[in-house]
Amino acid sequence: MLDLLWLLPALPLAGFLILALTGGSLPKPVVAAVGAGSVGLAFVVAALASYQFLGSGQESFQLALWNWMAAGDFSSAFSFYLDGLTVVMILVISGVGFLIHLYSTGFMIDDPSYSRFFAYMNLFVAAMLVLVLADNLVLLYLGWEGVGLCSYLLIGFWYENPANGYAARKAFVVTRVGDTSMAIGLFLLFSQLGTLNIQDLMHNAQDQWQVGSGVAVAATLLLLGGAVGKSAQLPLQTWLPDAMAGPTPISALIHAATMVTAGVYLIARTHVLFELAPGVQALVAWVGLITLLMAGFTAMTQHDIKRILAYSTISQIGYMFLGLGVGAWSAAIFHLMTHAFFKALLFLAAGTVILSLHHEHNIFKMGGMRKHLPIAFWSFVIGSAALTALPFTSGYFSKDEILLAALESGGSGTILWLGGVIGAFFTAIYSFRLVFVVFFGENHHPAKEITGFNMAAPLIVLAALALVGGFIHIPVDAVFSHGEAGHEEHHVSVFIHGLMIAIPIIGVGVAYLFFYSKTWSAEKLVASGLGANLHKFWFSGWGMDKLYQTIFVAPFITLARVNRKDIIDVLVGLLVTLTSFCNRLLVRTQTGYLRWYAASVMAGVVILMALGVLL
Repeated sequence: MLDLLWLLPALPLAGFLILALTGGSLPKPVVAAVGAGSVGLAFVVAALASYQFLGSGQESFQLALWNWMAAGDFSSAFSFYLDGLTVVMILVISGVGFLIHLYSTGFMIDDPSYSRFFAYMNLFVAAMLVLVLADNLVLLYLGWEGVGLCSYLLIGFWYENPANGYAARKAFVVTRVGDTSMAIGLFLLFSQLGTLNIQDLMHNAQDQWQVGSGVAVAATLLLLGGAVGKSAQLPLQTWLPDAMAGPTPISALIHAATMVTAGVYLIARTHVLFELAPGVQALVAWVGLITLLMAGFTAMTQHDIKRILAYSTISQIGYMFLGLGVGAWSAAIFHLMTHAFFKALLFLAAGTVILSLHHEHNIFKMGGMRKHLPIAFWSFVIGSAALTALPFTSGYFSKDEILLAALESGGSGTILWLGGVIGAFFTAIYSFRLVFVVFFGENHHPAKEITGFNMAAPLIVLAALALVGGFIHIPVDAVFSHGEAGHEEHHVSVFIHGLMIAIPIIGVGVAYLFFYSKTWSAEKLVASGLGANLHKFWFSGWGMDKLYQTIFVAPFITLARVNRKDIIDVLVGLLVTLTSFCNRLLVRTQTGYLRWYAASVMAGVVILMALGVLL
């Protein structure tokens, strides 16, 4: 089965080709079978290959397909690499991806571009699978850019609305900044280490670089630039909330199983390089902490159900970066997996609510949905509990692993731990704010349960995984064997454990008092001077969009207006004018008189002879 590993990306790619080449002419049941079925088959291949690999006792397996490119000393193969980390990623991508595709067969059934939707989704999954299976950074970069292209196509899927086109362009441009940084990093790595094969690269770096060397710092900073772009971390996080312009299943796929996890995977896959640059690794932790806090405060002020979940994703990816930065590699990947379960669940449940209310997104125009949408309600309760990290949910185990690793990391570990705990408190508030506002209180809109089997089944499966996913052992110990192992014992006091359990529960209580019992008034809090200013500031995403508009966009637009006639075009125009003038002069010499031509020839001969004599 391992020799058929190439089927993993090939199956969804084949689905894309079938749907793209038929141009929407296939009946919708056939489109659904091809779109969801290709990803489902990919999951079957992933499960069988993982079972065989884990049972074989091998630490890794490599499948070389063909030599992709060669130039001088450089060559790159189309080759796949399987180890414990890859196993986790392919199962999450294909498994959660299949559930999202299955849900989409019902959610998108009335859309006239049904076939185009599944074509883009299939290509997205194929690109992400290439990214995580690649055994070299060139092939990884191919998948990386493929994911970026598909995100543009999917975010702007409903392109008739100019706002959606703007959101797609914004995502594409902002992530290109990170991609450029990563590309430069690949050039630097090849120039210094002579290879871009990931495993050889790690070995060569350990042999040739000293801990803290300038080259290691530069290379990892450039890779970090790529990671923060794809994973929407500070300072390139501004694209993700606007990416909610696409259909809700797209949001689920981007946030749970594919794009935003790519940066986390990149850092984990190249963890040896980051261990050689401890300053940059520490920066990864601080980037994660600051991002998770910023996103948490912002999520509490939003009223669009999908934007709240988007900022929640930014915050949870921040926890993963925090784990990577303190060397808790397996804990970060563990949280990546559990987050995929409960975030896909939350987005798909939100999609059910949105669809039942005729695409209403404002949570304050909802209310009382628990009676009308029981499956969505319980999905939201379970997903929010896991997101909040309430005891014995999947999020509880993975988030605690990260926070305890931060506490025991020494140095500034206590500050990192405290920041993470504060973030967990606000996560509980905005998560259950959603639950109480949307599913309790006054019913503002009539709604009815519209969840068929193809939409209900993924919710039920994801709800189960969100509850018990924390008991799954991820097989990454061998990948990170030189450092922290998965699910290791932590030596902290009972008080610390109790505090970490109590803080999210207190956050749920605060949300209850504000948004269910109305014992405390959120409106009065926001109406106060300081409260109003903070609400406005947090609602704007801490003014990051305005900052970038001022620093980058406005000067560029001003320059474009000044250069409206294009200085390069002016220079080219001058050359054209000069050429035309010379042409007109030459034309004047063509008189048609033979004596004039003879005189011209003789004059030329005399000039050439004179030059010969003089020179």
